[in-house]
Amino acid sequence: MLLKHLNVFLGRVKPENFIFDRTLEVSMQVACIPFKKTGYFSSLISDYLDENKKLKPFYNRFPEIEEFKAQIEEKSETYAHANRKILNQALQQQYKNVKASKTTLSNISALIDKNTFTVVTGHQLNIFTGPLYFLYKIITTINLANTLKKSYPKNNFVPIYWMATEDHDFDEINYFNLHSKKFHWNRVAGGAVGRLSTEGLEAVFDTFSKELGNTANAKDLEGLFKKAYLEHKSLTEATRYLANELFGDYGLVIVDGDDVELKKLLIPHIKKDIFDSLSYKEVNKTIAALETISPSYKIQVNPREINYFYLKNGLRERLVEQEGVIQVNNTQIKFSKDELFQEIEEHPERFSPNVVTRPLYQEVILPNLCYIGGGGELAYWLEFKSTFDAMKVSFPILLLRNSALLISEKEYKKIKNLGLKPADLFLNQNTLINKRIREISNIDIDFSGQKEHLKQQFEALYKLAEATDRSFYGAVKAQEVKQLNGLDRLEKRLLKAQKIKLKDQVIRMTALQNQLFPNKSLQERSLNFSELYMEMGDKLIPFLIKALNPLHQEFLVLKY
Repeated sequence: MLLKHLNVFLGRVKPENFIFDRTLEVSMQVACIPFKKTGYFSSLISDYLDENKKLKPFYNRFPEIEEFKAQIEEKSETYAHANRKILNQALQQQYKNVKASKTTLSNISALIDKNTFTVVTGHQLNIFTGPLYFLYKIITTINLANTLKKSYPKNNFVPIYWMATEDHDFDEINYFNLHSKKFHWNRVAGGAVGRLSTEGLEAVFDTFSKELGNTANAKDLEGLFKKAYLEHKSLTEATRYLANELFGDYGLVIVDGDDVELKKLLIPHIKKDIFDSLSYKEVNKTIAALETISPSYKIQVNPREINYFYLKNGLRERLVEQEGVIQVNNTQIKFSKDELFQEIEEHPERFSPNVVTRPLYQEVILPNLCYIGGGGELAYWLEFKSTFDAMKVSFPILLLRNSALLISEKEYKKIKNLGLKPADLFLNQNTLINKRIREISNIDIDFSGQKEHLKQQFEALYKLAEATDRSFYGAVKAQEVKQLNGLDRLEKRLLKAQKIKLKDQVIRMTALQNQLFPNKSLQERSLNFSELYMEMGDKLIPFLIKALNPLHQEFLVLKY
């Protein structure tokens, strides 16, 4: 696909003649693993996917195709039709200098129609997309829009990528990985990252180009990086170009919330947060309620009394109240409450939502039905429903994005030759090795039978102690523990000896797992898409489009 995009750019192919080849063959799906069994998803998200009844008050509707009917009706009733025109005009302005596909332009125009709705994912402006799951987020969103159209043909559904242009965590976005090397953008940064100049990315491009080599796929990647980052002035413009090149032909619409006209729609909600502490009160209530359900639930975000930053001229700092005066943290800028009220009215673009209020902003300006995010994101969205209710804004359906482990034919053969199943690779490394050594060893290393026999023998001794002298009971217990510990030591010693004997198997298993789970984490959290593009070329995105089912809530292992 990237090669086709480059051909369009170079004038070899006209955009209107660019037809996606849907006959591309999707390779075999080799495993589906429940998210809770991968070991990489929290108990809160696992319980949400299991539809734990105790969590029902914290979300609106579960992501099943039938549930979207009621969500469409609810959003139709609560979303102001006047907002559609404002949204359309803002997007027309944002796309003024973008070579958008006919599908994307059609989707932007369709947003004026009362029968058009959106499905949304959001992500930071990581350079060159950052981790691989950036693709999974957007593809889940595109595929969900297509799935909804099939079930609800009278409506239109637009996939949205919400760029986190107002984020200021530069250290989280200024690098990406390729071939186990980190490509890092070194610069001093402040304020909203979307407003940053792309100055200094030439050095990243030079280093990246040398790593790529001279293949056709490498040249595609090199050209894409160069066009995105060396020919656009800001990180917002570069990211919009990149996302549009990758997904524009699927109709993706990219939204920048750092927009004066869109911020005007947020004015009443900004006031309720700052002057009534509404978000602070409601989210704290929700956190307390979640903590009563399970102590294992990790709270993702804690609200502040004011959940907005002040955004101006390279500045993005928290608003804090001190003795009745609202101050911009780390500055000399201060407002009385009346002055701040007027500032919100006249310059809403200077008020930047934090993680607590950004979801609300998104749902205020979009006719949205569903938010697609990772486990951590959905965990904090589950904290916000009561705030939405208090603000009288419809709460979207929450969908966990698709996740996948991509393995090559060569890697798949290694898994089979080692006698492993794909699900085995998700085990802790020591557990994986011990499990497999027990399976392939020519002697029985599992002492569970002996331990059970020992326990039965001690049961008889306990009965004897009960019938004769209860003081004898403690001595029996101590002896049982001693002998069971002895069997444990013998089992571990024998296992260690077999690991040495089967050293080749251990080395090969360890190397394979480390390769597929870099830094002992999911592939999608580390690899950049360029690593897979080097192998798959322009088949990568069509492969994922076909392989990922947005409403199939299991972790996939895919062979390409």
